[in-house]
Amino acid sequence: MTPAARLSAAIEVIADIEARRRPAADALKDWGLAHRFAGSSDRAAIAGLVYDTLRRKASSAWLMGEATPRAVVLGMLRRERDLDVVQIAGLCSAARFAPAPLTESERAALAGEALAGAPAPVLGDYPEWLEPHFSRVFKDDRAAEGAALASRAPLDLRVNTLKVERDEVLPMLAHLKAEATRWSPIGLRIRLAADAKSPAIHAEPAFLKGAIEIQDEGSQLAALFAGAKPGEQVVDLAAGAGGKTLALSAVMENHGQIYATDIEKRQLAPIHERISRAGARNVQVRTPRGETDVLRDLAGRIDLVLIDAPCTGTGAWRRNPDAKWRVRPGALAERINQQQAMLDHAPALLKPGGRIAYVTCSVLAEENGDQVRAFLTRQTDFAAVPPREVAAAALGERAMMFCRAALLSEEGLLMTPRETDTDGFYVAVMRRA
Repeated sequence: MTPAARLSAAIEVIADIEARRRPAADALKDWGLAHRFAGSSDRAAIAGLVYDTLRRKASSAWLMGEATPRAVVLGMLRRERDLDVVQIAGLCSAARFAPAPLTESERAALAGEALAGAPAPVLGDYPEWLEPHFSRVFKDDRAAEGAALASRAPLDLRVNTLKVERDEVLPMLAHLKAEATRWSPIGLRIRLAADAKSPAIHAEPAFLKGAIEIQDEGSQLAALFAGAKPGEQVVDLAAGAGGKTLALSAVMENHGQIYATDIEKRQLAPIHERISRAGARNVQVRTPRGETDVLRDLAGRIDLVLIDAPCTGTGAWRRNPDAKWRVRPGALAERINQQQAMLDHAPALLKPGGRIAYVTCSVLAEENGDQVRAFLTRQTDFAAVPPREVAAAALGERAMMFCRAALLSEEGLLMTPRETDTDGFYVAVMRRA
């Protein structure tokens, strides 16, 4: 397919997403099934155009003066791909499978002052209903923080230290230009251009041998900040596919025991194969069974409960740009209730001196600091571990610089793409007296 034909396809997919209010992945899959002539490189390029459009949907609509699928895709070419009017006009040639030529109003919009006078939600490309929430957390920096959340994420990998060290893996991924991560001592980063196709990591020998896992640096740090130690008894209360479970297993050097569970049985489906590939021998998966408490026998025995809480996912917008336009205020209220229930479940599992590591991939105060402070009010035998102490225990000499970059409060710390160059993660550790 020509670049112009790919552009037409992207407009078609955006129209489908808007008309049926469906996830981008579903719309792209259906387009691919209906256009089997398109090769893998074509499908990847179209997906890149679609996701970039969703990243810059608000600012592209502002630039173009309308929010039609064509308008936001063309605006994205200016906003995200940095193409000028001549280049965009060259793609809109009305040739076979190409979009129709630019109108005079489209040319004027693409040549004008991009975002003059735009409000913060437009500058930051986030939904308008989140404006008071972003303002509360980021104040005058909310537009810049939102814009960083709208950028494309790099591909981060976690080295599985149960099998190899980071220095051993770097040469294995030299062809992908992998480099050591800035903060995580067990991370690698592969930087991707705006129109680059993601490498097939799952086909890499290092992945097949269990030496690496795909995991954002912020998620790696969250697992390290939990402070699990070899020999401890640990519960991962929302293990999902097992990313942090496996990171904890490596930190614990396969000693002690991790009990991994999740309220959603189907979320645990991938964890078994991943445990086997990683060589994690200290993980026991507890699959939920109706109303039965599968952790009841662990009451009072646990050193650490990790709560990787279900949340709105506002911190992961770089990887899920369509999610920010589908999240609704009702979802925030639902997630807050789920988080509170999980926090209140944890104390019964802990022994004296036990800890709770509370983690979200959200930047909203209602899901982060508000939850922790409310928990500490309800559970007076717990106290927050100072965030600087949490970072120092995990990062050593890197902790001072990290704490300057992250947003710290008395209860926890917040990582953001703009400040720490990670996904948006919140971490708080609370210790029982």
